[in-house]
Amino acid sequence: MALRCGIVGLPNVGKSTLFNALSQAGAESANYPFCTIEPNIGMVSVPDERLTKLGQINKSIKVVPTTIEFVDIAGLVAGASKGEGLGNQFLGHIREVDAIVHVVRCFEDENVVHVAGTVDPASDIEVIETELMLKDLDALEKRIDKSRKAAKGGDKKSKEELAFYERLLTYLSDGKPVRGFELSDGEEKEWLKSLYLLTNKPVVYAANVGEDDIQTGNAYVEVVKRIAEEEGANVVIVSAELEAQIAELEDEEKELFLDDLGLDASGLDRLIRSAYDLLGLITFFTSGPKETRAWTITRGTKAPGAAGQIHSDFERGFIRAETIKFTDYVTYGGESKARDAGVLRSEGKEYTVVDGDVILFRFNV
Repeated sequence: MALRCGIVGLPNVGKSTLFNALSQAGAESANYPFCTIEPNIGMVSVPDERLTKLGQINKSIKVVPTTIEFVDIAGLVAGASKGEGLGNQFLGHIREVDAIVHVVRCFEDENVVHVAGTVDPASDIEVIETELMLKDLDALEKRIDKSRKAAKGGDKKSKEELAFYERLLTYLSDGKPVRGFELSDGEEKEWLKSLYLLTNKPVVYAANVGEDDIQTGNAYVEVVKRIAEEEGANVVIVSAELEAQIAELEDEEKELFLDDLGLDASGLDRLIRSAYDLLGLITFFTSGPKETRAWTITRGTKAPGAAGQIHSDFERGFIRAETIKFTDYVTYGGESKARDAGVLRSEGKEYTVVDGDVILFRFNV
């Protein structure tokens, strides 16, 4: 499944520098607002040591990781919801992503102009969140007008739908992002989904710090953490400038560099994993001499649905899933010995795939 994360923030907070390091795609980066107009897009591999291990066991010719698509969206400013700074265009780009990576400036640098003149993470977050909420309010009010006309006919379902939208409007008008709104049943989930609201998207905050603060953060980061805790959002500390340097290194050099910094993983790897986990996604594997591959599914997916990620024929003609836990696969050194040891399981249509499962699907079409 294709996962898209939009990178947002005020101008000059380090979004494009971070995007460059993520994708090494060379997105334009400059010290002035709106240098990014059309969104840059980069495909990024999800780091997973298990994939490498499986490839080594089977001496696979190809090793294929799962990926996330990152979209570098232009810096938003106050008034974006009313079209300021090409805001309507940029907000439209956000509507198309699954999750938001909100880059917040948590560093001082007199050579990099802050759009508001001073570093203030709380204010920066509020500006972005307010613009997203205003855009959502506009969309919701239009839907309510349309629903009122339908409800006038006396249809019970239309009246229930209208009542839901009005309740949601009250919640949003209180300055609360929609992702915290409680839903009562499946129908309300569908009504909410049909609105494509910006503040319904899950958020991970990327607190962009200077190199000296990469291990422990700073007072600005603590502000971001407090806000994220209130929202139930994630925070990852990154140094965009430092990550840009790390991205240029070979794997062995990268490990040595991270060791010198006292880090077990780069900020980008942690950000990618956080974005992946944010949407409740897990990984299963297929592995053999020709190819070892990671596949992305939503947590709770049944075996036929997982098979469908590989090919629709696998799902349509699903018979069973021959499944081995990753740890067992490694312990016994592959499928054959795992089978002999009795740890290979034959699972049917009701089996819920678990993160790390190594699966061979049997099917017939």
